[in-house]
Amino acid sequence: MTVHPTLAQLDRYAAGDPGLDEPALWAIEAHLEDCADCRARLAGSTTTDTRAVLERVAAGLDREIAARPTPAGPGRPWSVLRRRWFVGTLLPWLAMTAGVLACAALLSVLWVGMPALVLLVAPLAPLPGVAVAWNRRADPAWELIAATPAAGLTTLLRRTAAVLAFVVPALALAGAGVGVSLALMLLPCLAFTAAALLLGTLVGVRRAVLGLTAGWTLVVIAPSLAAARTPALLEGGSAPGWALATALLVAVALVRAGGFRKLSHHG
Repeated sequence: MTVHPTLAQLDRYAAGDPGLDEPALWAIEAHLEDCADCRARLAGSTTTDTRAVLERVAAGLDREIAARPTPAGPGRPWSVLRRRWFVGTLLPWLAMTAGVLACAALLSVLWVGMPALVLLVAPLAPLPGVAVAWNRRADPAWELIAATPAAGLTTLLRRTAAVLAFVVPALALAGAGVGVSLALMLLPCLAFTAAALLLGTLVGVRRAVLGLTAGWTLVVIAPSLAAARTPALLEGGSAPGWALATALLVAVALVRAGGFRKLSHHG
């Protein structure tokens, strides 16, 4: 946001108005990080009742913290890092991804004469995990992590890297079982991941994932199965094109990330 938000916008933001869309929320939050004047105006936007509730909560927390004994042993910073890089709700989605890839590999072996299903679904493999990597509906610790400096886009990128660390070996194993080129699976996989993050700055990551999945299924997977042939997009000569597309999408996503540094309202 290159201009200061209006007082009405700050009031709506402070009140948690659901009418504010995600791009507006991200723009306001990015602006607040760099503008002390607007942070002061935001502090003045809270009502007397809200400030009284916050004071009571703070006083109660102070009393509880003071009453607790000092821990005998050292803390566990690794647990905080683990929550930032990974969240337990990703496990079902990663297990589903592994199951889909295994079934696709098996069908590719049994279904002679049809295009390799592993190759067709490879671009979509990381998207379910990316969709829930940083999502208030999927993360039980969302409120806690959202209050940390590493919240938003930083957490999203870290957890996306964790998803890829699982999906890439799974794709390599599935592709090796059916003799599919690893480059033709990994490059579209990375391109779709970058596209999901880029579109996520506009419509939210979950909607971006749904749109990419539906579009690829309708435009590529369904026609390829109907025609019983590998699409030109996934033939051997397409690897350089996918590499270029991946590099461009990553570059544009990084540029967009500068304007939306804190995606703490993914829904």
